[in-house]
Amino acid sequence: MNKRILIVDDDPNILDGYKRSLRHQFEVSTTLGGESALAIIYENKAFAVIVSDMAMPGMNGVQFLAEAKELVPDSVRIMLTGHADQDTAINAVNDGNIFRFLTKPCPDDIFTKTLEAGMDQYKLKILEKELLEKTLNGSIKVLTEILSLYHPEIFCYSVKLKGLIQDIAKSLNIPAFWEMEVAAMLAPIGFVGIPPEIISKVQNGEDLSSSEQEILARNPEIGARLLANIPRLEPVSKIIYYQNKRYDGTGFPKDSVSGEKILFGARLLKILSDLIQIESNGISRSQAVQQLKSRYGWYDPKMLETITTYLLGKETSGVSEPVFTKSVSIKELEAGQILRSDIETAAGALLLSAGQRLSLVNINRLRNYAEMTGIKEPIQVEITIS
Repeated sequence: MNKRILIVDDDPNILDGYKRSLRHQFEVSTTLGGESALAIIYENKAFAVIVSDMAMPGMNGVQFLAEAKELVPDSVRIMLTGHADQDTAINAVNDGNIFRFLTKPCPDDIFTKTLEAGMDQYKLKILEKELLEKTLNGSIKVLTEILSLYHPEIFCYSVKLKGLIQDIAKSLNIPAFWEMEVAAMLAPIGFVGIPPEIISKVQNGEDLSSSEQEILARNPEIGARLLANIPRLEPVSKIIYYQNKRYDGTGFPKDSVSGEKILFGARLLKILSDLIQIESNGISRSQAVQQLKSRYGWYDPKMLETITTYLLGKETSGVSEPVFTKSVSIKELEAGQILRSDIETAAGALLLSAGQRLSLVNINRLRNYAEMTGIKEPIQVEITIS
């Protein structure tokens, strides 16, 4: 576990004293002044605890710790000062998110105990973060597995949506990209709460009753509710809730939110998901873009122009990475392979769509189908040419 401590002061003698007294218990680094400390943090962010004096020339301790908080939010911050006035304490806690506030001169035993407490707090934060990330990743994996198992056609749509977002993210400045990527994968998760007969009607192009249309329109609400209680997915939940909201304020949900008050991610999903829907009818990308532009009031005009200009420019440039495929049998499928052809039962029912990355759950399901009803082979998977 990380035991590194950074101590910042403007007095080299004080820093030397800290180094001598603490060198047997911690890995101590010291530096003169906040500007120098920020440079060290920027180069090496692995500090468990950061201690700063308050009164330093140039950048004071509150200013420095506030900047350090942005660079290394997990590091525990401690303030030392010879002037323990109320305003200093309030600013230190509010701006620098201080763990402890100590007055100078601080006895060695109290200072050491405070550093040990800071270390314990850091360990706790890291363990909680690791647990949360594992729980979160596991939750996302389960949800996507459910979607791919029950609605492979709909899951195919989410794979295409994620691919588009990953593509444009390389050239466009997309904020909170991780949230956007997850939102793309889970955008249609609400379909797990839609009655199968309604989904069947939609896929077969059958007319829906007014009540069925209302149920289908509330798909984003169902998805948002599924995600709202999962830690760190609250922003994704909001993006999914507003994914069908038009820029002029019409569409679902029926509220007063419109224009740039609609979340950035929701405005982006609306454009890309509608593009995929139009192209699924066999329409070329350039024609699909024209349809998008003809829908006055539906999309953020600046975002629409930026995205479509990029996508059309890429299409006309003809620049694309070659994809190599290999024909394999069901027995040769491996977790992690990317499908380059749909997988269907012998009767023609779609099980998995091209573009999906195989998991062990997928493969076991396919092998069960192969034994019971038969599966069309061979299957095309992507291979890497080294």
